[in-house]
Amino acid sequence: MVGRAPTPGVPRGAGAPGQSPYQRLSQWMLDISGDRGVLKDVVREGAGELVTPDASVLVKYSGYLEHMDKPFDSNCFRKTPRLMKLGEDITLWGMELGLLSMRRGEVARFLFKPTYAYGKLGCPPLIPPNTTVLFEIELLDFLDSAESDKFCALSAVQQDQFPLQKVLKVAATEREFGNYLFRQNRFYDAKVRYKRALLLLRRRSAPPGEQHLVEAARLLILLNLSFVYLKLERPTTALHYGEQALIIDPKNAKALFRCGQACLLMTEYQKARDFLVQAQQEQPFNHDINNELKKLASCYKDYTEKEKEMCHRMFAPCDTGFTVEEN
Repeated sequence: MVGRAPTPGVPRGAGAPGQSPYQRLSQWMLDISGDRGVLKDVVREGAGELVTPDASVLVKYSGYLEHMDKPFDSNCFRKTPRLMKLGEDITLWGMELGLLSMRRGEVARFLFKPTYAYGKLGCPPLIPPNTTVLFEIELLDFLDSAESDKFCALSAVQQDQFPLQKVLKVAATEREFGNYLFRQNRFYDAKVRYKRALLLLRRRSAPPGEQHLVEAARLLILLNLSFVYLKLERPTTALHYGEQALIIDPKNAKALFRCGQACLLMTEYQKARDFLVQAQQEQPFNHDINNELKKLASCYKDYTEKEKEMCHRMFAPCDTGFTVEEN
């Protein structure tokens, strides 16, 4: 068709006459399946380790049919892509193989032959039978939960057989999962992950020389729990975890701030002021702390005005409604 945009990733004028866009593209792509069923072209290099087989991945993707400008499937329009677990949430075999060849931050194009995509039957009416498809994939991040899940399934006695670094790594993975869920506003699920991480650290003893590593990890999780309980509108529990964080680090501005927020929600204005003023002393130019102090002042002003009005009504002279009759 005249004026049609080229197929994504296919340069104009490449290849022999009569070849289709995907045939031209496939000539200079890397074979990662061994039978040319999954071909790869790296658009932007990634960094770090390759995706592990049991990982949960965070990706942006778009799938294209040959000779079509718009994708038939894409998640690029979502504000926050969904975390997908390999072997469970991804249905295309080719995409699984492709992701296992990628690193964080990488962008790549893949051609999937029918065997690695939608098969001989396709997926009517959207995908015709026996169709090769192109996918553009960006690997934003991945988390390997298999190690964490297996470790958490062990008894406390079995977990104690592992070195401390293993426990810290699993707890960090659980916290990372919690952070991802938090960013998706799935606060209840995030809380479950944070509490699982905290339990691992609470029931693990460490020699005096390494106790500071456990305390540092616990502090981060306690701060997360305090914040997530604020989001769940449970300020009493948020205050509890904030105060637990302050036991580890009495001058932690974030813990003081969370405690102040919790007390404000509980209308305990004096306690809220004490926490927030301490937080401000630690970080005088923190906008969130300063704004919360302004909010506290406004709430307290409204509270005192309502108290005055209530007292005025209680002690004001009563009008009985009777009049004195003249003789």
